[in-house]
Amino acid sequence: MLSTPASRPRLLMSQAMTAPVMERAERDYELDPPPVRLLSGEALLDRCRQFRPEMLMVTSGTTVGTAVVEGLPSTVRLLATVSVGFDHIDRDALARRGIPLCNTPDVLTECNADLTMLLILGACRRAAEHTALLRDRWHEPMAMTELLGIRASGRTLGIVGMGRIGRAVARRARGFGMRVLYCNRRRLPPGLEEGAEFVADLRDLLPRAQILSLHAPGGPATRDLIGRDELALLPRGAVLVNAARGSLLDEDALFDALDRGHLFAAGLDVFRNEPAIDGRFRTHPRVFATPHVGSATSETRTAMGMKALDNIELFRRGEPPPDLVPPPA
Repeated sequence: MLSTPASRPRLLMSQAMTAPVMERAERDYELDPPPVRLLSGEALLDRCRQFRPEMLMVTSGTTVGTAVVEGLPSTVRLLATVSVGFDHIDRDALARRGIPLCNTPDVLTECNADLTMLLILGACRRAAEHTALLRDRWHEPMAMTELLGIRASGRTLGIVGMGRIGRAVARRARGFGMRVLYCNRRRLPPGLEEGAEFVADLRDLLPRAQILSLHAPGGPATRDLIGRDELALLPRGAVLVNAARGSLLDEDALFDALDRGHLFAAGLDVFRNEPAIDGRFRTHPRVFATPHVGSATSETRTAMGMKALDNIELFRRGEPPPDLVPPPA
């Protein structure tokens, strides 16, 4: 049953958020207490059938596929994802059900760009190997030629996907004296290029990129955007960084390029089959990796949750939420 003016609307969350977000949600909504760790799509659907919420608030780890959308009770009026991307959601199925979708753009930009720089530096300076040495077997001074990395400063950075995060990375890269190239669906106005040089064709950018950073959206159109042929075009000794979507990268091709020494190293925050990732990522000495934590600061996670609640609140009032995702064409 939909809420009446005398009752609070029902909100179902796929997992608990930061304390400020939970305090606001508990004040304004009737909640089915969310778990600390996320619900699967199937578990979310089971909760929906029992709780019959009006609003759903999910995170990117919960896949809301066709079967989940089709099984949602008729009470559900809005789905808000606490993420910029929405490739974990079947938008076609939502459109058929007439359920709008909101996301949380803008608030992740600076945090994700910070992490990208961490991945660049960690990969270039062989941070995974150095920390392993410190923990396990650092008993004598290192040789002058042992575990040498490469300088990130002064290198040429190629950015694939020059959206908000790509531009924020370009700003940071200038502080390291990097030359920045970018490839995008279209050239940006000069005022948005952050001093970067536009390269229209990815295959022309790759041979010039000593460090390649991926910031393209996920989805079928960009799956395996960087595969064997693309990796082969990078200069020998290049570094590859991906803090966008695991689907952008052919992982077998990546390991082959690392093992052959064509790539110096990789810095990764996203993977296919998360969290059941390929075990080689945990053990390969030239992979500096983090577990999909691009937004993992208290400031950003709180801002994301608040933005999702802002969208929900406006929708409840009959006003258009600012972050409605357009239905698929």
